[in-house]
Amino acid sequence: MTQASLPNARRVALIVACAFFMQNLDGAIINTSLPQMAASFGVQPLDLSLGITIYMLMVAACVPASAWIADRFGARNVFLLAVIVFSASSLACGLATSLPMFVAARALQGIGGAMMTPVGRMVVLRHASKAELLQATALITWPALIAPVIGPVLGGVITTYVSWRWNFLLNVPLGIVGAWLVYRFVPNLRSDEDVALDVRGFALASTSLVCLLYGLESFGHAHGRASVALALAIAGLCVGALAMRHFQRVKQPLLDLASLRVQTFSMASVGAGNFFRMSINATPFLLPLLFQVGFGLSAIESGWLVLAYFAGNLGMKAVTTPTLQRFGFRSVLVINGLLAGLSLLACALLTRDTALPVTIAVMFIAGLTRSMQFTSLATLTFADIDGPQRNAAATLSTMTQQISMVLGVAVSALVIKMSQAWHGTTGTGLADFRAAFVAVGVLSIISALMFVRLPHDAGADVSGHRPKTSAA
Repeated sequence: MTQASLPNARRVALIVACAFFMQNLDGAIINTSLPQMAASFGVQPLDLSLGITIYMLMVAACVPASAWIADRFGARNVFLLAVIVFSASSLACGLATSLPMFVAARALQGIGGAMMTPVGRMVVLRHASKAELLQATALITWPALIAPVIGPVLGGVITTYVSWRWNFLLNVPLGIVGAWLVYRFVPNLRSDEDVALDVRGFALASTSLVCLLYGLESFGHAHGRASVALALAIAGLCVGALAMRHFQRVKQPLLDLASLRVQTFSMASVGAGNFFRMSINATPFLLPLLFQVGFGLSAIESGWLVLAYFAGNLGMKAVTTPTLQRFGFRSVLVINGLLAGLSLLACALLTRDTALPVTIAVMFIAGLTRSMQFTSLATLTFADIDGPQRNAAATLSTMTQQISMVLGVAVSALVIKMSQAWHGTTGTGLADFRAAFVAVGVLSIISALMFVRLPHDAGADVSGHRPKTSAA
């Protein structure tokens, strides 16, 4: 791909990023609307958790087949349909007048979301050369960084001053514009081979993900039964082992596991990277609780502090690419990962009486390091993956990210419950949140130390960083 094609690669990545932002923002703002939605439907707020759970389970059930569907029908066609389905189901969510109607709309929304993320990533990976991969990946990672942070604040404002329904209805005009951009500018790349669907592999992988994610998600709710959650998680792991065995034995598996043998992919997506993603995904869950429950601040005051975290995420984007070009993936992932872990440990030291500038500085630094590490991991994941492997690698990466997303919240909730038991209390206090931040901070530090095993020139074709020892 020539230098003249670079603007096209950026344009495709930006279009995909906008669709990702719509999807991530939708998931981030729904929690702020639960009381008002429950009042509209005449149910308890706890009953609305079914709408969140069904979305997650539908994503888990459909994601394993995304690579096969994209190869069979064309990546642009599938991505376009995913945007349309997601937008139409958002309209149905906003117009729902009862809990069953809302749950059905969320299930359909989950199907659209299951195709949107991995297939959108496939579109970008196929359209970008290795020289373009760093900038393209930086574009498609910002929604996952920004949406979970600004979502609760935006959702709270919309719910308070307009209506909870507009949290969903806003997706309609965004989806219409996005669908036109996808149709107009995204290439319809597809496989020339006509491969039959691996039905057994799909059934095993989907069952594994559904059981594992539902089991882990149950740990994060007070109403979840620990024994049932544990049984589901174990069942998911066992079925997952059967799925892995199946994929290694059949001639044309649903998921090609060859990318797992690539060190950069396995470390960034499955191994060390997952530890850090757990801490990344835990912080948007922990910070509002720390400020509102631990410090006793109002939702608005909490929102302003969380915006400092968002500002850090945004502020790092301009320097991520030159930093990776200057120092390489290994150095950045180790040093920045340690700084990220220390910033999370610093959150455990904050109190209501901490000077406001200090609290804002800690939030800003935590956002800076989170953004740098997240983008570095997302890029390194595919740095050494060749074109034919990228579809399967994108699906595998999406699956592991779904697990780490739920696992981060589950681990945080479990640590909080253990801290409550240790202190002999039923309510959640500042000490419990401190324990959770220590846990996720340690996870980040462990992840950073694991990246020491990377070679100094890991991902050099993408970052452009060539150590002197490598050149010799």
